[in-house]
Amino acid sequence: MYLVTVFGKLLIILATITDSHLHMPMYFFLSNLSFSDICLSSTTVPKMLVNIQMQKRVITYAGCLTQMYFFLLFGGLDNFLLTVMAYDRFMAVCHPLHYTVIMNPQLCVLLVLLSWISVVFLFYCTIVGVYLSSTTSPNAHANATASVMYTVITPMLNTFIYSLRNKEMKGALKKVFGREDIKRVICYGAEEVLVIARLKD
Repeated sequence: MYLVTVFGKLLIILATITDSHLHMPMYFFLSNLSFSDICLSSTTVPKMLVNIQMQKRVITYAGCLTQMYFFLLFGGLDNFLLTVMAYDRFMAVCHPLHYTVIMNPQLCVLLVLLSWISVVFLFYCTIVGVYLSSTTSPNAHANATASVMYTVITPMLNTFIYSLRNKEMKGALKKVFGREDIKRVICYGAEEVLVIARLKD
């Protein structure tokens, strides 16, 4: 599931960068969300997999704080980016004629930067005190199941929900894999064979 998440998100980012048809606000935000999902999963899952393989449940205090910092950072960033994406869709539906003027590249970059910055503020001002003073939960199994849900399964499902059901994204992914180029080569090759056959006749 972790590999599906990472490679799926990387494909989304690659498709968004390489296909000029996807150079729109929605896909700009989607590629940022994909990057955030990769980082969110990568803060905990690799360590979890090592612990499962080595049969150890040990982490240093500094490692725990570092992991917690980046987990809260990217978890909060996910929420803010989803809010920005909702605002983008609201503008597209409610103000379609003014959409390209309102959602200009400068505003899109500003919204993403603001998402990176309301994350850092929230981390330093509110969350750190709560998590550093919290006690261990008695139901560790339920906590582990819940953490797998939001660190592995949710980012993996986001790949399918936001991307693979989208026609433009499907087209861009086909271009990344070169399927359209292969079809063109086959068509051109078939046409050349027909021309040669006709000339021989």
